[in-house]
Amino acid sequence: MTAIDPQTLEEDREARRARLFTRINKADAWFQVIGLAWMTPILKALAGDNPRAQMKEIWRLLGVPLLAIAAFLVMWGTLAPQVQTSLGAVPGPKQVWTEAVVLHQDAKAKAEKEAKFMERVEARNARFIENGQPEKVKQIAYTGSPSYYDQIWTSIKTVFFGFLIATAVAVPVGILAGLSPIANSAINPIIQIFKPVSPLAWLPIVTMVVSATYTVDDGLFSKSFLTSAITVTLCSLWPTLINTALGVASIDKDLVSVSKVLKMNTWTKITKLVLPSALPLIFTGLRLSLGVGWMVLIAAEMLAQNPGLGKFVWDEFQNGSSSSLAKIMVAVFTIGIIGFMLDRVMYAIQSLFTFTSNR
Repeated sequence: MTAIDPQTLEEDREARRARLFTRINKADAWFQVIGLAWMTPILKALAGDNPRAQMKEIWRLLGVPLLAIAAFLVMWGTLAPQVQTSLGAVPGPKQVWTEAVVLHQDAKAKAEKEAKFMERVEARNARFIENGQPEKVKQIAYTGSPSYYDQIWTSIKTVFFGFLIATAVAVPVGILAGLSPIANSAINPIIQIFKPVSPLAWLPIVTMVVSATYTVDDGLFSKSFLTSAITVTLCSLWPTLINTALGVASIDKDLVSVSKVLKMNTWTKITKLVLPSALPLIFTGLRLSLGVGWMVLIAAEMLAQNPGLGKFVWDEFQNGSSSSLAKIMVAVFTIGIIGFMLDRVMYAIQSLFTFTSNR
């Protein structure tokens, strides 16, 4: 039987440990993207990498934020009952959580009701087909009130629709402004004038334009959806446009000289040189635009009555019941959490295409 060299065993353990830390470091990049940076020191501590130092990192990245959240909840629960409004005292964490559970249960009940309705419609159509009456088959739409989750989904669809339109306009115009000083001089005054305009100022104009031009009653999109989405577009395109122009204008002059030596045509220059160099700033603009669009959307939905989170908040405000304020608080937290998730999604996409370390 061959004796195992202790030095070989030690080298093998060190090699396995090095591979483990390499995998942890690779995973850390994605932990940073999704907001779970505290996972890295936990994994390193479990792997035996200086547990004392890793505990300090765990405390900084996880312990301190949790302590701050706990302090916030205590202050909220203590001070809220002391503030009286026309709807009663400001709800504390317990009341808000209770209403969140109620909204979840209501959403489940509405989903079951819709499923039963669709089953009845399918059974009805099946009977007509069996009786040889296919002309009586109809696809009847469910007309019940949307659930809280339906309203969340409507808001997400609306903001992405407006964001995509804004991106389709802002990126080409930003590239043009970055490549041409003359175009930049022409576009810059328009940016400076319209960038500060509030969505509340755009909304009446957009509403009238949509009502005048979109006259189809059974079109693919409702008028309230288009009004909200276009308002999001008008308010959110500026960060992307400005950052794209800045990114294009700041590319290395040596690269521009190389493109001239190689006699690149405009399309090749943009796709092979301009866009790769400007991508970090373009994605920064996209993240800012999506954040602005999400904030603008809530106000737009309130006034346009698009059946999303904004309309939910407005309806609860108008309702004035004892639970309305708590439901509005649920919507506030929902809006904040979704806004954070949207930013993380954009950062994840940015990480796939760029090497920036901005977070």
